[in-house]
Amino acid sequence: MITRFGSLFAGHVDLGDHGLGATAVNDRWLPNERLLTVFDKATRIAQLMDRRGYDIFWLAEHHFQREGYEVIPNILLLALHLSHLTQRIKFGCGFNIAPMWHPLRLAEDYAVADYLTGGRIVFGVGRGYHTREVETFGAPMMSSDENRELFEEQVDIIFKAFNEDAFSHQGKHYTLPPRLPYRGYELTDLTLVPRPTRRPVECYQPIVSASARGLDFMARHGIKGVIGGGAAGGGAASKTVLAWQEAQARHGRQTELGGNLVIGIMFHIAETEEQAIREARPYFEEWMKMFAPLGFVPGLSDEQIRALADPKLAPKTPLPTLEDAVHAGAWFVGPPQRLIERFGELQERYPGLEEVHVGQVVGTDEHVILEQLDRFATDVMPAIKRAPAVVS
Repeated sequence: MITRFGSLFAGHVDLGDHGLGATAVNDRWLPNERLLTVFDKATRIAQLMDRRGYDIFWLAEHHFQREGYEVIPNILLLALHLSHLTQRIKFGCGFNIAPMWHPLRLAEDYAVADYLTGGRIVFGVGRGYHTREVETFGAPMMSSDENRELFEEQVDIIFKAFNEDAFSHQGKHYTLPPRLPYRGYELTDLTLVPRPTRRPVECYQPIVSASARGLDFMARHGIKGVIGGGAAGGGAASKTVLAWQEAQARHGRQTELGGNLVIGIMFHIAETEEQAIREARPYFEEWMKMFAPLGFVPGLSDEQIRALADPKLAPKTPLPTLEDAVHAGAWFVGPPQRLIERFGELQERYPGLEEVHVGQVVGTDEHVILEQLDRFATDVMPAIKRAPAVVS
């Protein structure tokens, strides 16, 4: 039964114009003063969510985005700050991009934040998807296989550091500790100082390709999955949810369909579905301009992707529409009762689902995010939380 609600903020500033005919993504170059507004924006969203009873506020790590779409480089640092300005809401790392970290520095930083916030930060790791970010930090992104290989070794190290009093590691990329003398003895192991006070550490990872290797890796470590709601357009493909359940079972975790998952849904509340689509369309189009070239809008031709980069061509080119996303289940739009019905359908389809994150796509103006999250908390969320469990 769905009992927990969160929202993902990937870290965009207000852009000023939106849609297919607005400024091209690669032509946006915002001044530092404008980029800094992301922190006050995140604060206002977090405080509203805290007041209105949301359970978790997810944040995303990104770098070098002078365009203004994803501009929070250190989510642990921001989450620690936000915990001092809120009362109870948790903060999800959605996600720390492991290939851009030394795994032990990431483990240490999380352990410090875990203690200083009283356990209000939820750990999460990802492989990344921006070549500009990952490759600049000296890690592979052009080669998916090399990226995955590095990521898996890093996560192995992080969990050793979290869970063992003393650990060592010998792999392709890391020898920890290095074999050398230290203060009169031969160094053979390390202890993470501090270690998280709450163990085992709850950890989340995005499910994107849903490869058997990736799902089995997550299940082996007890990592929970997140589908949609960020760069992806939201929603959940039933075959992916089923593959996740099967991977869990292979590692001894029997779950109902949707168990150990968070599903992300984009939404927009208005008096009618038509009004909701009309109001949200510019933000959907801006999201598509940003993420289609990165492979997050499946089925587009090279010609369509090129057109999205040109404000003169894009409005004249046949492209996916928000209506398509609503039909696919990635967006829930319309009056509150319609959203309540859609969440009921989602729960019936995935009886093991306990948490969803809801929100707006990257590029949405702050006043829209605040208004929509407030309306959802008032008009939709209580009805779902008190809904009776579906009995098959």
